[in-house]
Amino acid sequence: MRSLLSRLDALIVGQPDPARVGWLRDWTYAHRGLHSDGVPENSLAAFALAAERGLGIECDIQRSRDGCAMLLHDWELDRLTAVSGPTASHSAEELSQIAFLDSEHKIARLDDLLPILGGRVPILIEIKSKRGYDVKRSCRAVAHALKGYAGPHAVMSFDPRVCVWFAEHSPQTVRGLVMREDEQGMTQKAWQRHVALWAARPEFIAYHVAALPNPMVEGLRERGLPVLTWTVNSTETRAHAGLHADASIAEGEGLA
Repeated sequence: MRSLLSRLDALIVGQPDPARVGWLRDWTYAHRGLHSDGVPENSLAAFALAAERGLGIECDIQRSRDGCAMLLHDWELDRLTAVSGPTASHSAEELSQIAFLDSEHKIARLDDLLPILGGRVPILIEIKSKRGYDVKRSCRAVAHALKGYAGPHAVMSFDPRVCVWFAEHSPQTVRGLVMREDEQGMTQKAWQRHVALWAARPEFIAYHVAALPNPMVEGLRERGLPVLTWTVNSTETRAHAGLHADASIAEGEGLA
C-alpha cells in the first residue's frame, strides 16, 4: 500500500521546477518574526529584527472584516491584545489601532511589511483557514498585497485550497502545503495526508517537526520538493530538523 501511495504521489504531484523553489532551502525562517518580551509575534518590529539578523520570515495571515490581509495568527484577539472577540469582526483600520499586550506595537497589514523587507530576505506567508471558511477571499487579499512585489516569497496553508487558488490565479507565486499528524491537525491518518497532498499539488511541504521522519515526506524530498519543518524551538529539534528537512521555521533556542 505504501509503495502504491508513493507512486501516486509522484504521478499526481510531480517534481517542482528547481529554479523556482531552490531558494527555500537556503534560509532559516524566523517563526512569526524574531519575537521576544516587548517585541510581539507577527509585529513589524519582530519581522524587522529578523531581517536585520539575516533570517527569512514566516508570518500568519488573518483577514479583516473588509477583506485585508492582516499579520496575525489567532482567530480571536484575546490572547495577544486587550480586545476580545473575533479578529474578522474588525476592519483593517480598526485592527491597525489595536496594540499588542505590554507593547506599543500595533497589528499591521501585509502591505505594511513588504516595503520594510524590500526583498532583502524571503517571506513565507501562511494563510489561516478552517472548516467552512471562505479562504479564497483571503487568497485574493494576499495576492493583492503581493502585486508587484519582486522579493522571494511563498504562500502556504494547511488548507489545500490555497495551493489550488494560487496555481490558478497567481501562478508566479510559489505555494506550499502545511501538515501535522497530531490531534490539532486535520491529517492525522496517512490517507488524509495523501489526499491533501494530491488536492494541493504543492511545490514544497512545511511539516511538523515532531512528525518527522515520515515516509511520505522522505519520498517527496527525494523527488525534489523542498521540505521545511516547524516549530524548531530547541537545540534538540534543531538537530532533528537538520537530519530530516531542508530548512527550519524556528524560534527561541531553535535559532542557531
